[in-house]
Amino acid sequence: MYASDLKHSSPSLEGKLRRLYGMGRKKINLTFSEPYMQLLQAFDNPHQKLPLVIHVAGTNGKGSIVATLRSILEAGGYKVHAYTSPHLCKFNERIYLAGQYIGDDFLESLIDEAVELNSGRDVTFFEITTTIAFAAFARTSADIVLLETGLGGRQDCTNVVEQPGATIISSISMDHVEYLGDTIGKIAGEKAGIMKRGVPCIISAQKHEEATQVLKQKAASLDAKLYRAGAEWVSETKEGMLHFVFKPVTPFVEQMLPLPNLKGTHQIANAGAALAALKVIEGRFRVTEEAIKKGLQNIKWPARLQDITAAFGKTLPKGWDVWLDGGHNDDAAQILSTQAQEWKRDGKHLHLVLGMMNHKDPQTFMQPLEQYLKSVAFVEIPDEPKSHKAQDIKQAVHIPAEAFDDFTKAVRHITDHNEPGRILIAGSLYLAGHVLKTMDIPPHNGRQESPKNHAA
Repeated sequence: MYASDLKHSSPSLEGKLRRLYGMGRKKINLTFSEPYMQLLQAFDNPHQKLPLVIHVAGTNGKGSIVATLRSILEAGGYKVHAYTSPHLCKFNERIYLAGQYIGDDFLESLIDEAVELNSGRDVTFFEITTTIAFAAFARTSADIVLLETGLGGRQDCTNVVEQPGATIISSISMDHVEYLGDTIGKIAGEKAGIMKRGVPCIISAQKHEEATQVLKQKAASLDAKLYRAGAEWVSETKEGMLHFVFKPVTPFVEQMLPLPNLKGTHQIANAGAALAALKVIEGRFRVTEEAIKKGLQNIKWPARLQDITAAFGKTLPKGWDVWLDGGHNDDAAQILSTQAQEWKRDGKHLHLVLGMMNHKDPQTFMQPLEQYLKSVAFVEIPDEPKSHKAQDIKQAVHIPAEAFDDFTKAVRHITDHNEPGRILIAGSLYLAGHVLKTMDIPPHNGRQESPKNHAA
């Protein structure tokens, strides 16, 4: 939890979010703490009163998989709840209720109720806000819940759901080692903790064989059937389309579909995981091929290789384009370097505007990207004390670099001193959220939130 998480356009809600943050333990503790379980019980255990749940863990791609599932299911006429974190612009984005983000009034009433029911228990911000999400889901009619873990999986707050309809584990890489362990095997073990006995699990392609082995062993111990990328299902680009194959059925399913609306080759794998999950739950949720096509073409997941050129309007000189990505770890840097290689084909020089939290290593993040960059501009994340100071990380690279106190100044400097090219703003979801707010770009996927959400 960082200062940026507590910002809100409603002064009343911001005050109450700050109160929640100040109520109990601030340090992350990956356990099902007694105060958390007592708070759930005080709310009459809303996590036990949900429709079918798809639970998603992993290092990168969790949010994109949820966004893809949400878009396709809604195109198929289903009402969808979703829980994701962190948010970009305001807290409401974490709780998606049957087609819209939770309204301010409903959220505020749930916060008031949570404070009263908690009775001073020593809970973390994520514990109490996850409880609020469960309560919102239980009180609002929907067909399905898409549930993203916060950190890890085994003892993540969301893992109190005992019998999901399916689980999904996306690509696993080194991240949050202070909480999850200092090896891929340990991290994979934590992510694998969302697997449940007899519940099917969809596995994205893994870069590390150690992760694959850990996941297979965990699934075997729980008699959980695995649906693995490259084995039970295949997702690839073929003839300018998404080629998806699902093999466990006879005859096996083979589809040529539109490419997902999310940019980047990695989104082919994320879309495949979502499509495999839909096949696994097809007995309860039937989605036509037309709905799948429509859903893939309408996914919106902000700050994931998002083209924000239009938001700059006439302030951006002709010939420039600007992209925004919240990538902040080693795996994300590799993904961005793959995209940079693709971009290189049109001959435009690439300039990076980078801002990062101070527990991230900018030098490691930069390594796969440096060969594609013309220049780097380091920026601080406004109103975030735990961001790297721009001047301090200027020495992290071996190519021309400048330091600025604001991304708009960095963009202006780049465009003023270079021929038309491409700018990528990256390094932190908190920086991405600041950019979206500054440029007045709605971070919404689907309808705007309503003032109120009505309980079922």
